Amino acid sequence: MNATEEGRQRLDAADVLNAKKTLVQLLARAGVYSGDAEELIGLVEAGALALAHEELAGLARSAPAGKGEPYTSGWLDGAHAAADGLAGLAERTLRQVVGADGPAADMEPRPPVGRMELERAKVVVLPLYLSFTTVSDLDPEVSEQVLTAVLGTMSARGRAGYAGRLTEFASTHHARVERMYAEFGPGSPIAIHGRYSLLHSPTSIAVLERLTTTPESLREEWDAAELPPAWLEGLTTAWDAAA
Repeated sequence: MNATEEGRQRLDAADVLNAKKTLVQLLARAGVYSGDAEELIGLVEAGALALAHEELAGLARSAPAGKGEPYTSGWLDGAHAAADGLAGLAERTLRQVVGADGPAADMEPRPPVGRMELERAKVVVLPLYLSFTTVSDLDPEVSEQVLTAVLGTMSARGRAGYAGRLTEFASTHHARVERMYAEFGPGSPIAIHGRYSLLHSPTSIAVLERLTTTPESLREEWDAAELPPAWLEGLTTAWDAAA
């Protein structure tokens, strides 16, 4: 061990386990079921490994200049091996939390939407909605029913990655989404009640993403939840008008 390594702070397995147990206990005092807490921690662990993989993959694209061909080759091979190892570890960690992925998983029935999945969706939906418009007064209980239908179209793995997918959708279609809310959402001449009611709910941005991605699955979940069909029709009309 050199002087640089001696100055680094290291956490061993006992430290990490202690931190996880502490967090689970603290969340339990706040009313969070231990299984939900462990799922959240697992997602954070998998995400941290995935982000570390992305950073390390950048090192695999180039080596320090002026070191010679053998050094460059060794650097790139080592960086690739380390990045691949991190990617595999991130995948295994995610699989432990949400299960396997692939064709076989797609054939399995989608699991019921859990409370923690619903809470994670709320966390991403509201800020995105507020980046386009203002808060309105649609019944929060109705909003939960809508979000449950949205999440019901996805596998557990899809729900785990939905924040990124929804954020990307909002960014890609930013101008069009902005026009839609300006013409039909809060602050527009359109009343809160009626076929455009959904645009007064933060969940509308989530419904819109599903409506443009998996409309058939969304309509199945929508009908099963007995939500107003006119809301989907109104959102579709508003989206088309904003094109």
